Amino acid sequence: MSGSLRWGILGTGRIAHVLANAIEGSKTGKLIAVGSRHEKTAREFARQHSLDKVYGSYGGVLDDPEVEVVYISMIHPLHAEWTIRAAEAGKHILCEKPLAMNFGESTAAIEAARQHDVYLAEAFPYRFTPQTGKMLELIRNGAIGEVKMIESSFSYRVGDERAGSGRLFELELGGGGILDVGCYPISLARLVAGQAMGRPFANPLTVRGFGHIGPTGVDDYATALLKFEGDIIAQVSTGIRVSHGNAARIYGTGGYLEIEYPWWSKGGICLHRAGKKAKPVETKAEFSLYVYEVDAVADHLEARQAPMMGWDDSLGNMHALDEWRRQIGLVYPCEEITSSTWPIARPPLKRSARHNMRYGRIAGLKKEISRLVMGVDNQPNDVHAAVLFDDYFERGGNCFDCSECYGPYVRELILGRWQNNRGVREEVILLDKGGHTPFNWPSIVDLNIPKSLERLQSDYIDIYMLHRDNLEVPVGEYIDMLNGHIEAGRIHLIGASNWSLERFIAANQYAEENGKIGFAALSNNFSLARMINPVWTDCIASSEPTYKAWHEATGMPLMPWSSQARGFFTERAAPDKLDDRELVNSWYSPENFDRKARAEKLAREKGVLPINIALAFVLSQSFPTFALIGPRNLEETRTSLPGLDVELTPEECRWLDLEAEEPFEVT
Repeated sequence: MSGSLRWGILGTGRIAHVLANAIEGSKTGKLIAVGSRHEKTAREFARQHSLDKVYGSYGGVLDDPEVEVVYISMIHPLHAEWTIRAAEAGKHILCEKPLAMNFGESTAAIEAARQHDVYLAEAFPYRFTPQTGKMLELIRNGAIGEVKMIESSFSYRVGDERAGSGRLFELELGGGGILDVGCYPISLARLVAGQAMGRPFANPLTVRGFGHIGPTGVDDYATALLKFEGDIIAQVSTGIRVSHGNAARIYGTGGYLEIEYPWWSKGGICLHRAGKKAKPVETKAEFSLYVYEVDAVADHLEARQAPMMGWDDSLGNMHALDEWRRQIGLVYPCEEITSSTWPIARPPLKRSARHNMRYGRIAGLKKEISRLVMGVDNQPNDVHAAVLFDDYFERGGNCFDCSECYGPYVRELILGRWQNNRGVREEVILLDKGGHTPFNWPSIVDLNIPKSLERLQSDYIDIYMLHRDNLEVPVGEYIDMLNGHIEAGRIHLIGASNWSLERFIAANQYAEENGKIGFAALSNNFSLARMINPVWTDCIASSEPTYKAWHEATGMPLMPWSSQARGFFTERAAPDKLDDRELVNSWYSPENFDRKARAEKLAREKGVLPINIALAFVLSQSFPTFALIGPRNLEETRTSLPGLDVELTPEECRWLDLEAEEPFEVT
């Protein structure tokens, strides 16, 4: 297997030379190409490593058909972009840490690797060494009892003569200690905590960050406290203007481990037990730590990720780093949505020619509307939202469900900044809601609509819905007030969410009798699993036969929220899984578990996931439906889309809803 994988390197900095030497010293790799923005530096790099293929651009390496694996070693803000481009080029990838600037970018990079079926690993070389393996073995074997506390640090002091200049001190380049080397102690703490629980890694329940922001805006030094399940506590430290011991200590009920220089596998491991002499633990390394990392690519190529540093691990690490930075107020310019008009990999935002989105019509709306509607309520910041929104748009989605109470107000601001920055206002449909309890009075809604428009950076809202009803208000007052905004051009269509059928019908009767425009759509809960108890106060479902018969008779569109029952049709829900109190309270019932069992059987028959069957059930009704989905990451969006291609017969829908025995063969 020696020299079987052909490598190319993007970037020519110090760490690129280190990896070049590791590839040359590995059992499985052969370095054949290098690319740089400057051909001169690429040629000098090639001379030092005896390379024939030299490119004065990063893209040149990706275009080379002989290159199978690339190592990405540029500055931090370019990591996600070129990871995505490399994946699109069909190259396997080892990306220098951090994988991206933040969690949102990391999800895009990993989704690109998944979509294009290539290997991807974040370069934490210490994870692949015998020393780390021995440390984890000691923990698993109970050498120090139960793990309770972890201390870990990685820092260095840049000299006064260099302080304030260069990559480490430039905010635009992702400078500071947390992103550069603070990712290491966070990574180790999560690794150790996970191993103590019998898992590959663990994500902290809470992160408390502290730090000092220097004159250039980056973190000069910082500390974070992490709390994990089982009351495991970790303290991690980093810095570029302070010196630490760069060590790790892991404390248990029966002793502690001391690891000197864990990041370079130097100094070894020392086992301390109460009442006993400290005992050095021998570990033997046959190669440099970077060689182990290189060979791991070949060893795990078929799996597309290495168990020592998998994709979910990278996402968990970045999520903790984001929270650490958030708590000390460190925001990078690239995290402002206005900093770029393009997605991470830089091509213009456009719909994929191969998307499978389906569309429908709502009377009075000039645009076709996608059958899946993106819920704008799970995006914590602009970057995370932009990654999800870009992906949804490229997959053919065009309708966004937002509300003044999501945040509150924050999600309207995020959605407005995104659609304005991307220049897609006329290509998308804004479904916005207002009048949530206790502000569901016509006079308050009337004042808030212009404020929502300002936050959305739009002259109009395509569909505006009342988020809750107020039984103290005559329906006519709502219709009159909303029609005033229609006449002013601020709203094109109106609707209602969480309204009873009686009140909805009464409102439209009032509109017809008084020459007004009535509601064009209803947005209540509707899913294969029946909502047992309201998810939130005053929530209403349209699952009862009376609602369904009325929708069938009138053709009134239903835009159901929680269309997939908030994860009930995934592995998250089972009679013995009681941690998610909302899921248990709103969806757990014998009848719903029967529906889930039937969905699972039909999913096996059709070769899809149960959630796809649940979504197809909503979309296969005999009246118009546009399902609201609330993905928290790209994987949730991707795994929802196959539901668009599942066609269920009326008989299958009745069987799924427990209205009939099996009318067909289900294996």
